Amino acid sequence: MRASTVLLCGVVLIQVFAAQIDAKSSRSPWQTLSGDAPLVIARGGFSGLFPDSSSVAYKFAKQTSVAGTVLWCDVQLTKDGHGICFPDLKLNNASNIGDLFPNRQNFYPVNGVTSQGWFTIDFSLRDLKNASLIRGIFSRSEKFDGNGYSILTVQDVSMQIKPESFWLNIQHDAFYAQHNLSISSFLISASRTVSIDYISSPKLNFFSKVKGRFWRNEPSFVFQFLGKEEFEPTTKRTYGSILSNLTYVKTFASGILVPKSYILPLDDKQYLLPPTFLVQDAHKAGLQLYVSVDFLVITKNGASGDYPGCTDLAYEKAIEDGADVIDCSVKMSSDGKPFCSSSIDLTQSTMVIQSPFRNRSTIIPDISSDPGIYTFNLTWPEIQSLTPAIMNPYRSYNMFRNPNEKNSGRIISLSEFLHLANKSTSIYGVLISVEYVVYLREKQGLDVVKAVLDTLTETGYSNGTSTTKVMIQSTHSSVLVDFKKKSKYETVYKVEETIRDISDSAIEDIKKFANAVVIGKSSVFPDVGSFVTGQTNVVERLRKSKLPVYVELFQNEFVSQPYDFCSDATVEINTYITGAGINGTITEFPLTASRYKRNQCLGRKETPSYMSPIKPGILLSLANPRSLPPAEAPYPVFTEDDVTESPQPPGTEKSPSSSTNAQTHRPSGQTRLTLSLRLSVFASLLLL
Repeated sequence: MRASTVLLCGVVLIQVFAAQIDAKSSRSPWQTLSGDAPLVIARGGFSGLFPDSSSVAYKFAKQTSVAGTVLWCDVQLTKDGHGICFPDLKLNNASNIGDLFPNRQNFYPVNGVTSQGWFTIDFSLRDLKNASLIRGIFSRSEKFDGNGYSILTVQDVSMQIKPESFWLNIQHDAFYAQHNLSISSFLISASRTVSIDYISSPKLNFFSKVKGRFWRNEPSFVFQFLGKEEFEPTTKRTYGSILSNLTYVKTFASGILVPKSYILPLDDKQYLLPPTFLVQDAHKAGLQLYVSVDFLVITKNGASGDYPGCTDLAYEKAIEDGADVIDCSVKMSSDGKPFCSSSIDLTQSTMVIQSPFRNRSTIIPDISSDPGIYTFNLTWPEIQSLTPAIMNPYRSYNMFRNPNEKNSGRIISLSEFLHLANKSTSIYGVLISVEYVVYLREKQGLDVVKAVLDTLTETGYSNGTSTTKVMIQSTHSSVLVDFKKKSKYETVYKVEETIRDISDSAIEDIKKFANAVVIGKSSVFPDVGSFVTGQTNVVERLRKSKLPVYVELFQNEFVSQPYDFCSDATVEINTYITGAGINGTITEFPLTASRYKRNQCLGRKETPSYMSPIKPGILLSLANPRSLPPAEAPYPVFTEDDVTESPQPPGTEKSPSSSTNAQTHRPSGQTRLTLSLRLSVFASLLLL
């Protein structure tokens, strides 16, 4: 629902100028008619987060956006003719008016359809004095609803916020006229004290009422297009037909405002269709469109946001998108073939439930209390026959990743993965993740460490012929110690737990067997209720010890990010890179991270304000305290006891059929040093 709302609210502004294109446009990096940077228009301020048209929304937009950002105000009229900034002519959807005046709702025809609600024309400005603004879209955060943000008049915004550019949108001029109120008269009167830069409206006859009547410099008039099949009431023509005559539009307006779908239409599945020729047509008519930091982009199962993870297509897309490091989470088939899979349980990453192997489901307490069909229950030819499935982690929000390709690609072996990486001229390295080592050795007779090392040798990575860097990742120190003994590859230690700090002894222990560390996002910026609460010093402490820090998991879905990042994946990446100083992002959407890496604003002596990292805890401090959940227990400190493990057991040749009788281990089949010490003490007591 939230995603569709964003799409519907998007608009593009096209400003009309003389047909002669400014000569500087040919030398400008901006693909606008004049060569100037496009305008940023804050509709109701920062209304995606704060209540629309509130003082905090306007101020936050000024603080976080580019210089010259235009502040947008939807003008509504009160009973006594005052102009207020409010997103609709009904007050009930974005204010608490119903609580204050439960019996003041009314019925009025709006554009020919009777509507019920608390209309602005039934309240004086004095009536609204105690009303406060709240979110108008229920899927957005409610944490700011109880802060008592007042409804602002047009004059309030001008005097208190002092916008560099001010845009007034007039949506319901005819409705107010039916009730003996005149928005045009209000605007002309307000122009004596308010600097108005832009005025927009979807009604043609409105412009004839105000053109040439302003006290100061006349604002730019912008004609707003509604749906292509909707009728403009003055001409009785559809907006789609009016768009075909841009020369006519220029006779009464200096610009047009169109929905994004006018330029980038979508099909029924929400895929982009080829762009229309509106921009080209606008340029022909003289219209102007307003519409490298050093870190590694590391994939998570390839470009798994675009294709099923760990498939050939996911890896090829990741390379095409500019990933620096592609990853393979190694799993083993029953006949000992190492291959790439996002999960040891094939029901999580393939359509195995719909295959002839669906009866091989079993419960293995060492791994999970839920039934699964595990990779070591099928041979490699059987696994190759499976259809992969894309992950949809936000299915509950009706967000589905690339439905046309949800079962595309094929599962590939570790050998194929390494050959693919070696052929690429742009890949810096590969990250090979290894888990479940003890369980597979003891219960399945499968040696993952040996399989990985043998495959690296077979594919030319161990003899120096390959320039692709190899990194081995595990959540277990004993696994990495084992690799260190048998090879010279770099090792990466993954901290599974969310932590608030890390001890010096733990860092020193990690440095003995690892070249880098992976931590979760919340171990950098803790959050509660989708708001960042602060910043830990984990990254700083690790980097001071010369340990690079890679952070996971970065995703594009805006519900994956705390509100502090403005529902923007790039803002989130920027904060972790420039704010926390991490060395790499582990992402399911490598194109987003690599595109950010190419941003020309990075590395400048003076960072633009919009490239500044967010300040942790700022939004939470603005939230209504009564809406916040109870304080949670602090995350633990990571210590040496969490790092050290007993050595890896030797490999055994046990039958795969014994898997269901395995004793319960940690989910990964490892034991921490503390458990090992307890067993040693117990053994000593027996000897006594």
